[in-house]
Amino acid sequence: MAMSPTSGDQHAARTSGSVADLRWFVFALFFIFGGITSLNDVLIPKLKALFTLSYHEAMFVQSAFFAAYFIVSLPAAMIVQRVGYMRTASIGLLTMMAGCLLFIPASGSGTFALFLAALFVLGAGITIVQVVANPLISMLGDTHTAHSRLTFAQAFNSLGTTIFPPVGSVLILGSLASVDPGSLSGTALAAYRAAETRTIVHTYLGLAAALLIIAAVVWLRRNRLREVQAKDNILQAFGLLRRPRFAFGTLGIFLYVGAEVAIGSLLVNYLIQPDVLGIGAEDAGKHLIFYWGGALVGRFIGAAVLRIVHPGTVLASVAVGAIALILISANTTGLASGWALLGVGLMNAIMFPTIFSLASEGLGPRAAEGSGIICMAIVGGAIVPLLAGRVADASGLRFALIVPALCYVLIAVFARYCRTHPAVEA
Repeated sequence: MAMSPTSGDQHAARTSGSVADLRWFVFALFFIFGGITSLNDVLIPKLKALFTLSYHEAMFVQSAFFAAYFIVSLPAAMIVQRVGYMRTASIGLLTMMAGCLLFIPASGSGTFALFLAALFVLGAGITIVQVVANPLISMLGDTHTAHSRLTFAQAFNSLGTTIFPPVGSVLILGSLASVDPGSLSGTALAAYRAAETRTIVHTYLGLAAALLIIAAVVWLRRNRLREVQAKDNILQAFGLLRRPRFAFGTLGIFLYVGAEVAIGSLLVNYLIQPDVLGIGAEDAGKHLIFYWGGALVGRFIGAAVLRIVHPGTVLASVAVGAIALILISANTTGLASGWALLGVGLMNAIMFPTIFSLASEGLGPRAAEGSGIICMAIVGGAIVPLLAGRVADASGLRFALIVPALCYVLIAVFARYCRTHPAVEA
């Protein structure tokens, strides 16, 4: 699906209302799916303790969630092509609501696999919403400021990831019991897990109610955007991978999401170590506000910087900064170690929107197809954390930081590539 074109090579939206009004609607979508995604970082230590999981096993929380991006992204692009952006957004929000409601039977059964199933459905809904949001915000305005606009939109994503974790830490981690699940078995263990996961259920029930209201509001606005139906087979989108810049950018999204999620997933357990901050799980969870808050601040700054500095230069700079902070954290102790790793959030700030827009430059009316393929690459959040968890089990949390560090190295290489290989129109 393509947006109605304006003059020249721009593909801005023509709407029955103001473009600015629709931008704020898209900003709200970024806030919602960002906040809910960040709650996984709080769920991991809770479920790890309740089900006595290894780091590798606990990372299946992220794998179940982010696997949805790989499986659902292309079908989501097909839905956009068939029914339009606004209707697809409503479908995505209702799917997210269904995922939240599935936490009820998961808690009742006290089974880890059912929690993973609920997270997959929740991730599927967020995938659908994100396939809508990324190209839509790029198109709602001048193409020359798309980098800045998408970075600004991602700031609302970061606002959600900043607000949700500390609240989730109080609601979910604050109830971590002193009972050792390893000392229980059979019916007693199942009853204990069901009781301890009620806090999770209450949290996600509240989210389900909010999502239902938002879906209804979006549905009422479904005719605000006039769109042109594309006739091409969406499977032709894979042909975009023959474009080196787009293919490299898709890999960049895989690496970036994998690195960001791996660090966020390990942070609570990393900070509670005696040689780092040595604090409790709830307090460590509250510190996630600095990791995700750094991304929030950085995205507002980045939105301004990207108007005057080439995005490839900015991307290379923050990738090198992330590598430096990881090295500092892995090779120091105490406050320096903890705050250096938290500081990686600031370096992450502009990475997703900048990689996305650099990869998508020149796609024009094939932007929705490109978004579907790029969103599939978010499956990096399912794979890279698993690898980091495996390394953490084998060699410790500090050495596991080498996994996201290598991801940032390749992102820096992509940034350099974009400086030397201008985009070509599709």
